[in-house]
Order: sequence, then C-alpha cells, then structure tokens
Amino acid sequence: MKVVAAESFRLAIPFSDGGRGEGMTPSVWNRLDIVLVRLETDSGLVGWGEAFAYFCAGAVKAMLDETVLPLVIGCELDDPAAISDMLQRRLSLFGRYGITIFALSGVDIALWDIKGKSAGLPISMLLGQRRRDTLPAYASLVRYGHAETASRFTRQAISEGFRHVKLHEVTRPEISACHAVLDGAALMVDVNCGWTTDEARSMADWLGEIGALWLEEPTFPPEDFEQLAQLSGRVALSSGENLCTAWQFKSLIEAGSVKYLQPSVTKVGGFSEIAKLVTMLGSREDIAIMPHSPYFGPGYLATLQIGSALLAEPLFEYLYVWPETQIYRSLPIPEAGVIRVPDGPGLGLDPDPEVIQRYRVQ
Repeated sequence: MKVVAAESFRLAIPFSDGGRGEGMTPSVWNRLDIVLVRLETDSGLVGWGEAFAYFCAGAVKAMLDETVLPLVIGCELDDPAAISDMLQRRLSLFGRYGITIFALSGVDIALWDIKGKSAGLPISMLLGQRRRDTLPAYASLVRYGHAETASRFTRQAISEGFRHVKLHEVTRPEISACHAVLDGAALMVDVNCGWTTDEARSMADWLGEIGALWLEEPTFPPEDFEQLAQLSGRVALSSGENLCTAWQFKSLIEAGSVKYLQPSVTKVGGFSEIAKLVTMLGSREDIAIMPHSPYFGPGYLATLQIGSALLAEPLFEYLYVWPETQIYRSLPIPEAGVIRVPDGPGLGLDPDPEVIQRYRVQ
C-alpha cells in the first residue's frame, strides 16, 4: 500500500472565550488556526493529520506543500515510524525543530490514521494496548488577566463537572481569586515561560503551599532544564509542549526536575515520537506523561488515542473556549469532566468536508 496523493488544508475557525483574547499570543487570539494533512493510498484509504499552526499556519502549510508532502508520495505504508525517520533525516538541513517538525507531525498522524484504518483498529491498539475508554479532562482556561473574570470561568468549569482547572494567569491576585472558588477541584498554573527565576521561586513556593497540582513552564527558555532544576521541590513542575522529538525529552528527563512531561502530538513529531518517549520511560512511576492538546482537529483525537494507551491514566487538556463550529460532526467533548475515546479505526473519526470547505483559507 502506497501514498498516491497528499494535500494540506488551512482552516480558520473563530472562537469565543469570554475574555479579550490578549496576553498569551503575539496578537489577539480569537480563531483556531488549523492545518490539516490528507493522505490517500492506492487502495483508497484516506488518513488525516494535523500540524501545529497557531499563528504560523501559512509557514507550516508552505513547508508541507513545497518540501514535505512531495517526499511522502510513493512511500510504502507498512511502518509510519520509518517514514517519519526518513523525513527527519532528509530534512535535517532545514531545521530539526519548529516549522519543519510541525509539518512532519501532521504527516505522521495521518500515516497512523491510515495504519489503523487498514488494520481495522483504533490507534490506541497499535500503540500497544487500549487500556481505557474514557479519560478525565481538565478545563484549560485562557489568560483573562482579570481576577473576577478568571474566577467566574473557574466556577463555571467546576459547575460543569470539571475537577481539574488549569489557569494561564501570571499574577497572584488572579490565581488567588480562582483558588478561592475551587470547591475541592485541583488547580494547575501555566505561565508560558513568563517569570524570571527569582519570580518563579517565590511563586512556586506559594503554589506549593496552596496545593497546586503542577506549575507549567515557569521560566524562559523552556529548554533550560538546569534553570527548572532550581525550582524542583517547591511544587511539581510540568514542561514539554515546546519540545520536539523524543531526543529533547531525553535531556529533560535526565535533568530530573520535571514530574509531568507534556508532549504535544502536533509539535513533537506525531505518534512515532511519543511512542519513543513511552518506551524511554518504561515503567517509571516518578514521571508521568500529560499530553498538551489545545486542539479541536486530528490533534485532539490523536491525544485521546495516546491517553487511552498510556500505562498511567493522564488528564486530557480541554481548551475551554467555544468554537463557531467543530471539524467533526460527533466530536466527543467532556461530560461531567470525563471524555470518551472514539473506538473506530484509526483516529476514530473523519473531518466534515463541508466544514473544511466553509472555513478553508484560500
């Protein structure tokens, strides 16, 4: 079975979040930038993938169309990991990480989708074992920068059944306001590398005192693992959404400072790289994988499949926003803080062609 056609689609789907859409991104964030990858085989099977594209969709699509997808045409589909390795080696001169690996991630997800469909199995089974059919989800709130607004949406998420809430606030007043309304739910804080080391030490001590489950990416740059080690012991640390390939995660693990590893399937290199990471960890119990997944396309479904297969049950990150539409007609969303993992072959669902047509950026 060979790839005979490869195409990418750039979509822009507006969303609302109850805030101003400021503080986390280079400009106002009010739409989901999505780059889909569609691969078709000579047997008629079609696989779908997603390449990370927030605020870089044009560059990612260009990398796919001009460089990556031509290399995929004609590939035998027996082993997605072998194709991923070939692509990384062929394209190493053009950047190991960033835009290149984002594009490769989309291809790898699509290859695994085809492999699952060919076998008639969900990808979780191909990764080793489908250990669970549902996952606990946490509400991942945007940064509101306003204590009353942040606490209001924290209360709303808890009222909907979420027992875990992640904030992207960076100052104590907003975090305190949300902590005050938790009603027994767990709190996580992601500051997107926003603090100095001294600020992070002080805030980590305080977050440990109030019982935060984890502190995510406290300092810049995210790959400065020695700096993270200086914060170890104050509160559990999480990191990894901005790392690419299992190779970078190897260094993070060896630094010994992070409890929760957060690979993003649309950034890290797809299923193939996460499978390497899982093998690397083996049966260790001192480190857990908590995949990063603020997506609503194939990356969302891929993360569910990964969560279903992991040895230790992870939390599923659910971006707490309201898109104008969904790519899938029956996308599983959290109910009372629990989300169902599709059991169909491959990713389990295919995108709605009408939505692709309507929201496609020409």
